[in-house]
Amino acid sequence: MAEEPATNVSGGATGGRTAAEFDPEDAQTRVETVIDRLGELYWQKTYGGRDAFECLVRTVLSQNTSDKASQPAHDDLMARYGEGSDEGDLAEALAAADQPELAETISNAGLYNQKSKTIVALAGRIVAEYGGAAEFDAFVREADYDAVRDALLDMKGVGPKTADCVLLFSGGRGGVFPVDTHVYRIYRRLGIAPAEADHEAVRDVLEERVPADKCGFGHTASIQFGREYCTARKPACLDDPDACPLGDVCEQVGVYPDSGEVVDPADAIRSTPD
Repeated sequence: MAEEPATNVSGGATGGRTAAEFDPEDAQTRVETVIDRLGELYWQKTYGGRDAFECLVRTVLSQNTSDKASQPAHDDLMARYGEGSDEGDLAEALAAADQPELAETISNAGLYNQKSKTIVALAGRIVAEYGGAAEFDAFVREADYDAVRDALLDMKGVGPKTADCVLLFSGGRGGVFPVDTHVYRIYRRLGIAPAEADHEAVRDVLEERVPADKCGFGHTASIQFGREYCTARKPACLDDPDACPLGDVCEQVGVYPDSGEVVDPADAIRSTPD
């Protein structure tokens, strides 16, 4: 598993495997222009090759918390139950783990009681249905895309974003664009996805319109852009229209520089007179 980068544990300059090659001048649509520009600003990496079960655990730890909090929890979990420990197979070790002890181990991640119960249950299911972490990893890499996604979504505690992260970072599947809170906000604010779309509808728009080989770095670069520029409460364009590298291709849905107000794009649409 590649070393986790400091700026974005999902990918970033030291994440992924190889550089993805593209020419920004060849962009055919506005959304592809956005992705290419973000790729130039941050990184263009292909993904895949991470252990599927560890990736699943890592993504569960990241739910509703920051990378700064979830990364130490991941490191502590791996030190106690993963490689370098005496436990052997990670799924078997976590399936047999004492839940309060696991909760203490991952306490940095927040919601640690709930997450520890989820991880123990997931580990038990992986062992029962696949035989262990290695077999589950082979399934994620080799089985039909729909079969893998359906199997992941059938697991308690695994939502669409978690399933898609496993498909992308472990399976290396092209055309997978996980939608986290940043992606969800950005592409509705840009006016690329409908303002009232739910997370799955935003995913459908992006996976339909973004070339398959650009979805991976599009996801990770969008997250970094959401952290640095297109923040939830005070996007860069609010005070200076030239401060955002995507200002010329953004519809600013829900952002009102004149009044300094920022609302969810869906609320902006609802408040617009007929």
